[in-house]
Amino acid sequence: MSAERIIREQRRALDDAGLRGSFLVRDLQTGDELGIDPDLEFPTASLVKIPLALATLERVRTGELDAAGTVLIEPGPMTVPGPMGLSQFRHPAQIALDDLLYLSMCLSDNTATDVLFGLTPPDYVTAVLEELGLSGITVRHPIRELSDTPADRFEPAERHLAHSLAIEAGTGGRGHRIRQLDVTRANSGTARAFVELLHMVWTESGLEPVVAERIRTLLGGNVIRHRLAPDFSSDASTWSSKTGTLLNLRHEVGVVEHADGQIFGVAVLTESRVPAIVQPEAEAVMGRVARTLRDQLRVM
Repeated sequence: MSAERIIREQRRALDDAGLRGSFLVRDLQTGDELGIDPDLEFPTASLVKIPLALATLERVRTGELDAAGTVLIEPGPMTVPGPMGLSQFRHPAQIALDDLLYLSMCLSDNTATDVLFGLTPPDYVTAVLEELGLSGITVRHPIRELSDTPADRFEPAERHLAHSLAIEAGTGGRGHRIRQLDVTRANSGTARAFVELLHMVWTESGLEPVVAERIRTLLGGNVIRHRLAPDFSSDASTWSSKTGTLLNLRHEVGVVEHADGQIFGVAVLTESRVPAIVQPEAEAVMGRVARTLRDQLRVM
């Protein structure tokens, strides 16, 4: 089957699932790639934690920050809402910077993330990306801003109304009435940009090995594995990734390493037009589309 036909069929599958998406799968050894609208810009939600980790580790490498240095976390004003991690702590805790990176990347801990942003602000992260030649990802604000959306003003039984607003209030130019979904005001990026970042990390091209190795380890330790992991994890492959979720946005980027030596970077950024919080079929379709693109590359 031709690549063009496969892409048409996958677009149809996404549309049937109520999704619009930006996908890119790249063979990290040959550079061959296959995608669906890979340059379409999206708000990145928690995917921003990857460039933050990269910038933080660069500063550790140069001696500006100490990976073993500790930060006192005080429950209350420092805490960013979240379902796990430091937001659930009831008592002060001293935590090392390197452990904050683990919490941010592997548990998607929002409080740990904003402590790191306090040390390495958003504009500094964007500057590091530019210095490394990574374009297409812009970091504008800490993660706390993601906890102040219309969804946070509705009672739990009415959260679907916030999703309806998220779906209906966008513009053709990717602007949005909700600032966290407006690519001109929110942290933003493209599937291609994230695959470029992953390519750099896995091939250590332009990055010091100690930085690249730590990011690979953090992505490999991700405990959130309900989205693409079922389609890329097996006894003969490993899946290292980071997810991002906000209102009707569902993202995941990662790398699948096969036992036969093939390595693929995968980036999936999507938005749903279905006003529901829980959408297991949408998650499943995202994985199937990404896997289909990978399967096509494996036989090219």
